[in-house]
Amino acid sequence: MLIYAIKSAKKKNYLCGNLKMSHQSFISGLKNQIGQSVTLKGWVSNKREGKGIAFVILRDGTGFCQCVVTAETAGENGLNCAQNISLESSVILVGTVLSDEKQIGGIEIQVTQIEEVGTSIDYPISKKEHGIEFLMDQRHLWLRSTRQWAIMRIRNTIIFSIHKYFQEQGFVQMDAPIFTGNACEGTSNLFETDFYGDPAYLSQSGQLYGEAMAMAMGRIYTFGPTFRAEKSKTRRHLSEFWMIEPEMAFYDIFQNMDCIEGMLQAVIKDVLANCKSELETIGRDVSVLESSLGDFPRMTYDEAVRIIKGEQDVNGVNSIKSLEDELASKQTKLAEIDAEVADKESKINGGGLKKGEINFFTNKVNTLKQEKSDIEEDLRNIPQWINSARTFEYGNDFGGSDETVLTRLFDRPVMVYDWPHEVKAFYLKRNPNDSRFARGVDVLAPEGYGEIVGGGERETNVESLIEKIKEHDLPMSEFEWYLDLRRFGSVPHSGFGLGLERMVTWVCKLKHVRESIPFPRMYGRLKP
Repeated sequence: MLIYAIKSAKKKNYLCGNLKMSHQSFISGLKNQIGQSVTLKGWVSNKREGKGIAFVILRDGTGFCQCVVTAETAGENGLNCAQNISLESSVILVGTVLSDEKQIGGIEIQVTQIEEVGTSIDYPISKKEHGIEFLMDQRHLWLRSTRQWAIMRIRNTIIFSIHKYFQEQGFVQMDAPIFTGNACEGTSNLFETDFYGDPAYLSQSGQLYGEAMAMAMGRIYTFGPTFRAEKSKTRRHLSEFWMIEPEMAFYDIFQNMDCIEGMLQAVIKDVLANCKSELETIGRDVSVLESSLGDFPRMTYDEAVRIIKGEQDVNGVNSIKSLEDELASKQTKLAEIDAEVADKESKINGGGLKKGEINFFTNKVNTLKQEKSDIEEDLRNIPQWINSARTFEYGNDFGGSDETVLTRLFDRPVMVYDWPHEVKAFYLKRNPNDSRFARGVDVLAPEGYGEIVGGGERETNVESLIEKIKEHDLPMSEFEWYLDLRRFGSVPHSGFGLGLERMVTWVCKLKHVRESIPFPRMYGRLKP
């Protein structure tokens, strides 16, 4: 009884240094605590000072808020603490929540007490522009930045929304092994490892195991890490990434597409509803996300090829003609930017401007130069896209350029199905009406982001599967268990794989997939 009393006393009178603590609040909930005194714990993400005042931007993981420190409310010691504190030092502060729509989150803290918990000396990421390699080397710290914080919170919402969708639809989450003795689609891009003396591979997909689990549970989904040993440094590739792979018994390819569309739309709807401030933080134009709540266009490979090659228009728009028009428009815009930059720099260098005017023109020049850089990248890419579209050979898989040419004509994801069987995996079912085609489907995101989902209806005929395994030169012995799924109560079934990081990259409109995962692992990048 005495021990309990001591514990209770400690809980009621918790001290941190000289600062008496009340119940901790979180920045995300301060809108509901206007006029109240709160205790916040976090880190100094930014700071500026004036005469007798300090403005501290505090972050606590749930959000950011401005905290105003003056000698009048926090005392001379409190003001000195705020003025001397450095970026990314950790603090505990007490203050009153005030409403101020001009500030981050519509609130501001009038600080009455502040205490430094952990000092940060010479924080390496400053306000100045840093190169991407430097930031990647500092990824453990870069995650603290406002933009990266917002991206990770959107990623979290997407993950939760995926689970919610499948659970509400009656799917069972199950787990595929990471160590596997056989490849899903060949061994050329697998990481091989030693498994107690036997060769094993890090899984490139849980799909084959997902099929087995679906035969037991009806509808399942897996959610786990997968690995691809591709020596590629494109903006779309990671060596370690997360895949969501549902498998559904008694589903054909069209029911599969319905499931894909329903899941993607549920995720996008949740992001729009729950991540408004995060989307604003990263400057995401949400119009395409809002358009994606409508029906997705569905087309066969044949139709998609005709559109890419400019042989079929989309709503009166021709792929190649629109690219040529855009190329001319970009060239004109580049000349206009060069002229405006020259004009602004001439004013800056001419003298006679006030400090505020110099800062205004300097910021404008920096913005124009970034816009110029983006346009120059388009001017390099567009001729390649035009050439790729004109020279595309029927029967080939789509490359990044082909996906871009197609999807730029739409304001939402596009579903392309019935692919030439030669370019698809061995386990896909042939179209019963035309055996040249496999019942696969790729979902291509707009804005040049390409494939985010790949799936299809699975082959159920044992002999056809055996033929395809031989054709792909795969070891038959490793697939006997997989063939058993067809020998013992086979049913029509379908599934798909969603690359989480590609989804995050598109939703956030990131330039590179490396920002979509906390610690990216890709060719040439193993640390930190």
